[in-house]
Amino acid sequence: MTTLKELAALLNISVSTVSKALNDSHEISENTRTRVKELATKLNYKPNRIAQQLKTNKSKTIGVILPTVTNPFFAEVLHGIEKTATQSGYDIIVCLSNETFLKEERSLELLSNGSVDGFIIAVARESQVEAKTEHIKAAIKSKKPVLMFDRVIHDIECNKVIVDDFQSVYEAAEYLIINDKRKHILLVSNIEELSVGKLRIEGYTKALEDHKLETYVLNFDHAVDMDIETKIYNYLKANPSIDAILSIDHITGIVAINMAKKLGREIPKDLSVIGFGYEHTQVLSSPKISIIHQKAHDIGEMSTKLLIENINNEELNVRTIVVPSELQLSESVQ
Repeated sequence: MTTLKELAALLNISVSTVSKALNDSHEISENTRTRVKELATKLNYKPNRIAQQLKTNKSKTIGVILPTVTNPFFAEVLHGIEKTATQSGYDIIVCLSNETFLKEERSLELLSNGSVDGFIIAVARESQVEAKTEHIKAAIKSKKPVLMFDRVIHDIECNKVIVDDFQSVYEAAEYLIINDKRKHILLVSNIEELSVGKLRIEGYTKALEDHKLETYVLNFDHAVDMDIETKIYNYLKANPSIDAILSIDHITGIVAINMAKKLGREIPKDLSVIGFGYEHTQVLSSPKISIIHQKAHDIGEMSTKLLIENINNEELNVRTIVVPSELQLSESVQ
């Protein structure tokens, strides 16, 4: 492998000049920069990342810990993280917690040994439900910048990137009430125990209270409820007055459309449906489902930019950035 010393010897210039030329320093003339880069390309010179890390005490790598990538929301966030990190000269290492505290804790410990300069985390379901946070606090105490997105722990002081879960669901419920003239709106959820789920349920409840309407909530216990389809089907069959469904996750809204059709209910004539989703969610159902679009890619981009800013300046004030969601209407509402 070609080294800086070898490039310098071949060009009859100093190692310092070669290094500055490769980094586009304005101290070096354009002609010299061109000569150095052309020879470096010809000889397939690659910077020594380990040497750079020792010199700068930076790995130029970000650790990303996600609950899962089977949820399209997290997959799209990851795409935004990877794209922005690459543009900023960073690599990423991705670990999956599989919604468990122990896997999340192990991933933090594994990457805290100098492998990464900071972390982007969406907290595991088990960590949130059981309020296990010491592993994240320990990472922050070790001077590793931590940024949480979507699922956050509000009493931990670190940068956060979120959507306004309360307001986005409040506005969706109001649309169903005011525009679709719905009076019996069922909220369906399989994330009620998570921070985002609680805020979304609060937004729904407040909207219906403001319009003096009765609330209907169908939750799923992950430890017990394996057959979401049957539970939604049975609920709709037993409650024919339900004229709208507001799903606060990316699955149950689509399931609800299928179960309503199975019961012979016409959408959106008999039943309006709004769910949470991402850019391509609407093609997954017929009729196409209306969604609260969380802007997952934007969340990934903003999270990465804010973390890198924090890595380069540890004295920055902690911030919470709200990425606005958007109600995207389609065929499942009137």
